[in-house]
Amino acid sequence: MISADSDAPLLEGAVIDCRSGSAKERVSFGKQSVIGCRIVLERDVGNVSIGERSYLGSSTIICATGVSIGDDVLVSWGCTIVDHDSHSLDWRRRSQDVADWRAGLLSGGLADASRSKDWSVVEMAPISIGSKSWIGMNATVLKGVTIGEGVVVAAGSVVTKDVAPWTLVAGNPARPIKELR
Repeated sequence: MISADSDAPLLEGAVIDCRSGSAKERVSFGKQSVIGCRIVLERDVGNVSIGERSYLGSSTIICATGVSIGDDVLVSWGCTIVDHDSHSLDWRRRSQDVADWRAGLLSGGLADASRSKDWSVVEMAPISIGSKSWIGMNATVLKGVTIGEGVVVAAGSVVTKDVAPWTLVAGNPARPIKELR
């Protein structure tokens, strides 16, 4: 179910869940990386790029636009990295989401359900995680965030805003705790 044109070992549970379009050439793993995560490609566009010597534990990356992870990055287990809101904040625009999703599932499965979603009302923005960063267990990184080089995100944190390089952040929402250099 997952294939990579690199030497990245794929741990048990690693999977690419391509809900629309093709996964070919949309997911890349750098050399000497270890991959144990689930990657969900929500639309027929959007790429996931993982750098060299990076480790992604049993976590989930959900991509509608783009997720870029640098070199020498550690992503612990239980993390969620998602580049969109999934639904509109406006009730009127999301009121049919479940009915449309269900109809798609019943008519043709997950691919039809994904295609039935009105992505034009969903806020999306790419995520970038800089090299040498460490995302602690059960942390969440939300849409549009840029995490600088050498950042440490404490376990259980929710990152909603950009993080300057070489900073430790913690909490919900994540806030700077101290500089690391």
